[in-house]
Amino acid sequence: MNFENTQIAFESKSNGALKQAHFLFSSMGKPWLTKWGIRFTLAALKMKLPIQGIIKKTIFKQFCGGETLEEASNTALQLKKYGIDVIMDYGVEGKSEEAEFEKNVHTFIRTIEFSSDKAHIPFISLKVTGFADFQLLEKVHAQSPLSVEEQEAFARVKKRVKIICEAAAKHGKMILIDAEESWIQQPVDDLVDEMMALFNRERVVVFNTFQLYRHDRLAFLKSSFEKAQKGAYLLGAKLVRGAYMEKERARALEMNYLSPIQENKTSSDRDFDAALSFCIDHLPSLEVFIGTHNESSCLLAVALMQQKNMEKNHPGIYFSQLYGMSDNISFNLSKEGYHVSKYLPYGPVADVIPYLMRRAQENTSVAGQTGRELGLIQKELKRRAESK
Repeated sequence: MNFENTQIAFESKSNGALKQAHFLFSSMGKPWLTKWGIRFTLAALKMKLPIQGIIKKTIFKQFCGGETLEEASNTALQLKKYGIDVIMDYGVEGKSEEAEFEKNVHTFIRTIEFSSDKAHIPFISLKVTGFADFQLLEKVHAQSPLSVEEQEAFARVKKRVKIICEAAAKHGKMILIDAEESWIQQPVDDLVDEMMALFNRERVVVFNTFQLYRHDRLAFLKSSFEKAQKGAYLLGAKLVRGAYMEKERARALEMNYLSPIQENKTSSDRDFDAALSFCIDHLPSLEVFIGTHNESSCLLAVALMQQKNMEKNHPGIYFSQLYGMSDNISFNLSKEGYHVSKYLPYGPVADVIPYLMRRAQENTSVAGQTGRELGLIQKELKRRAESK
């Protein structure tokens, strides 16, 4: 397996697209520029300045599949040419009104029905915070007493998620339920366990997400597996390192409790790889979705599969990276015959701003990620220039 092959990695990209990506990652490599860029964008949107066109042609184009389901579907078709599937991710989040939650349910059902005859769209991504008020989840997590209205609201949250999982089971799709902040995670875990017990009997329909940058999640993965075994259902395990590190540490410090985040990256890497080994060891009683941009972890998964003489396109092992990032991993794995999917967010530009801000911050804060992307792009541009 060679993740250095940039010809395969960027086969789908024109010179113009590569140069634009180079400019974008160069910009995100400057923390001060990212910081002020985010502030300016948020202020401009608040003042209703006409900047959405600029956003759409730059960072949105790099990390999102389109504003509509149809636009995202066209992007998915382009990836299909290279053997890469997609996870449809309706990128709207941070809503708090019941009407918005109900609207989101209809959007997800439409997405599932739209993709029912499209084998290259096997997954739909779901954030429970897209269907539930954050403060309500916080109260449930803290086991605080709920008013009658809050109990009814939480019952509606469960109903919304169940309707979506039911539709996925009916149409042969899989639902990836995202992890959330640690202080609202328990009701999400409980809800996902409930959905897995309902729908993961014959095949895996529902996956829970295990953030291995938390020091308690490896143990939680193992206990989740034991619970699934006792309940006679299959575990769907989506493995990631995590997405809320700075926020988690700041809150723990402010409120004077032990941070749930690992002490260092080495510990996160150790637990991620241990979780990966655990999952591959326990196939076919579970299915594993390997969501990572870490080349070493991907190589470990490949090595473990080879050691066990597993076929490359094993039906219970999926690799995934975000759209617009780590194409060297995605396209080279796909070329070798492994199951690979790209996370493909879509939605109106103004509504996916929170997602885009996280991508910008991630590429600024994750050590080496931006430099790695830039180095690969430069290598390919040089290769193309020399091959003329």
